Amino acid sequence: MITIVCSTNRKNSVSKILSEIYKGMLDERNVESNILDLADLPHDFIESALYENSGKNDSFNALRKQMADSEKFVFVVPEYNGSFPGVLKAFIDGLKFPDTFTDKKCALVGLSSGVQGAGLALSHLTDIFNYCGTNVLALKPKLARIEANMTDGKITNDLYNQLLNDQVDKFIKF
Repeated sequence: MITIVCSTNRKNSVSKILSEIYKGMLDERNVESNILDLADLPHDFIESALYENSGKNDSFNALRKQMADSEKFVFVVPEYNGSFPGVLKAFIDGLKFPDTFTDKKCALVGLSSGVQGAGLALSHLTDIFNYCGTNVLALKPKLARIEANMTDGKITNDLYNQLLNDQVDKFIKF
């Protein structure tokens, strides 16, 4: 099972649209996947599910289990202030360390409204996953000016589509 993590808690995000596109690509290849949308996190999880409250929030525990049961992850990561969203770091901090990520595999997709395509965010996140013992796929599409390259929930940039398709194929074999 591949879990696609929509890495923002912003409702109706472009990251969610890209997560659905990615899932569609996996579906076309008959690969089982699901989307874990951080917009579905319990609103109080930082207080009710982390640190001394670990294991006490049933809603968060279901997400922890979903992550623990997955062997592969795809993180669709928007650029926030030159890095990734803080809610993603808080989510990772709430997962069982190191078991959730050790010896598992992940792929990263970056997106931004600006010109960097979340390159620095993906670098930061790669460092975290390396620390957790996760094998990170080298191909990391960085989708810059994403809104200008989408129409009606579809990517209109041929290069972006090719990069995503290449990543999906490599990740399935990874």
